[in-house]
Amino acid sequence: MQSFSKHIALLESKYTKRIDTIIEHLDTIDNALFVTTSNRWEGIKDAPKSHQLAGYIASKTKTTVTTVDASKLNIYQCEGNVSDSRGNCCGIKKSLLQDKNKNPSGCHRCWASLNNKDDELWKISKPLLQAKAVVFFGSIRWGSMNGVYQKLIERLTWLENRHTTLGESNVIKNIQAGVIAIGQNWNGTNAVDMQRQVLKFYGFDTQHNALFWNWQYTNDKYDESQTSYKNAVKEFKTDVIV
Repeated sequence: MQSFSKHIALLESKYTKRIDTIIEHLDTIDNALFVTTSNRWEGIKDAPKSHQLAGYIASKTKTTVTTVDASKLNIYQCEGNVSDSRGNCCGIKKSLLQDKNKNPSGCHRCWASLNNKDDELWKISKPLLQAKAVVFFGSIRWGSMNGVYQKLIERLTWLENRHTTLGESNVIKNIQAGVIAIGQNWNGTNAVDMQRQVLKFYGFDTQHNALFWNWQYTNDKYDESQTSYKNAVKEFKTDVIV
């Protein structure tokens, strides 16, 4: 987990009002979890844009924010227990993670967590189940949310199965959820809208528009020039500057 204590200055831009709206909304709740999912080699100076934006928002809101960088965690692939000859065995009681430190809520049920002792999904599920809101920050890659985000969402399927297939209580119905994505030139808005639907299926509270939006440099999906990518960084830094 990281605190993001860097000083970040926000300049007036077309996104200022939108970011202010997020901050104002977060100010109305007690605590929030920010999960960043963009990855970049540590040898490159620039942090991912979504990472920077998460840090800025966390530094400005009055609510207590816990930030977890999912790209730094050892999270195994989903084992696919949702669909096999036994039916849907994802999230059944036998898959309970029996560790009071990792699973104080008693709700974390995931076979991959049991079968891989060094799996770190609990570092997200633990604060998530204690939060009033969770916001996923990530990058758009090939028209969808990045691979780290997708792996994480698949590993959280047990949250959905609990109240759908298994007919138990929905333990996340009162947790607000959002997705904020950063993209270059294609499909960002659609990708965020799809993930909003996914999180609604999961059972999160997804009715808060302030928590769902996308920053995209250009709508020209064929613009792959070096100039475009360099200008995107410059334009983003008129919105958020480290």
